[in-house]
Amino acid sequence: MHEKIRFQIPGAIAMAVAALVAVSGLVAQQAPGTNLEVLQLRPNFYMIAGAGGNIGFQVGADGVVVVDSGSASSADAVVEAIMKVTPQPIRYVINTSADPDHVGGNEAVAKAGKTLFTQGGIGVNADFLGGAASILSVEQVLMRMSASASRYPIGAWPTETFNQSRKYMFLNGEGIEIFQEPAAHTDGDAIVFFRRSDVIVAGDVLDTTRFPVIDIARGGSIQGEIVGLQKLVDTAIPSVPIVSREDGTLIIPGHGHICDQLDVVEYRDMVTIIRDRVRDLIKQGLTWEQIKAASPARGYLRRYGSDTGANDFVEAVYRSISGSGK
Repeated sequence: MHEKIRFQIPGAIAMAVAALVAVSGLVAQQAPGTNLEVLQLRPNFYMIAGAGGNIGFQVGADGVVVVDSGSASSADAVVEAIMKVTPQPIRYVINTSADPDHVGGNEAVAKAGKTLFTQGGIGVNADFLGGAASILSVEQVLMRMSASASRYPIGAWPTETFNQSRKYMFLNGEGIEIFQEPAAHTDGDAIVFFRRSDVIVAGDVLDTTRFPVIDIARGGSIQGEIVGLQKLVDTAIPSVPIVSREDGTLIIPGHGHICDQLDVVEYRDMVTIIRDRVRDLIKQGLTWEQIKAASPARGYLRRYGSDTGANDFVEAVYRSISGSGK
């Protein structure tokens, strides 16, 4: 029998977390003095909700690996929440995109940590880059943050970047894979897979609170979004053949409730259906105003948001397919 714990989680996270607590014995706590919720997904893996974008973190003898740092205003509370879970130092902050609600806390979270690396010659043991935890991202995240130096101080910028399709490391007894998803939500997206924990942190490639936000100006595209969602589907494993156990890979979206593979399949299918509807209307020679009037997102408005959000998504799909700069 599982212990029942009362807690509040804002938005769409609440229902799924309550279900997971009920069936899986997951433990959730409210960080004292904050609006954050800390949810234990696995023995060594946790999620923080309420800090902007969802945050995942892995703990162990090697230290703490944090995926996304939330908004700048929540950074101190995020550090406090992590320190209440483990005394081990933060070693890595991995960013899934350059969005402010995912990287805003980079500097504070990294400075609260301790680098794994030292440098120097004989008799010298100097900490790398001031001793803070490393910040890892795809190259485009650094490019965008460094181009907005007035918004992001140098201490918030990634200290390690990559531009290949897959980067990996092995910490706390498990492999960690970071997959670049070019041209999805933006051109700087990544998803992070913790192999032994069987948890994926998806960033804003997956957002269960709304239709996908495809930022055309920052290199996003509808085809890249679908490819990113398919990557999540292909990487995750559902709870089969014993479906009653509610096991399988857990997927943390950029915003919203924790998902399993079938949730992502449903989301991918929604995105694909709307893409196909828009493409068919373009082939019929309809203008953008006529396509908008045809409501290609019909049937999904109640679940994924307002007419405004749907129109923004449909417009991004239209521009992505047609190449229109409207």
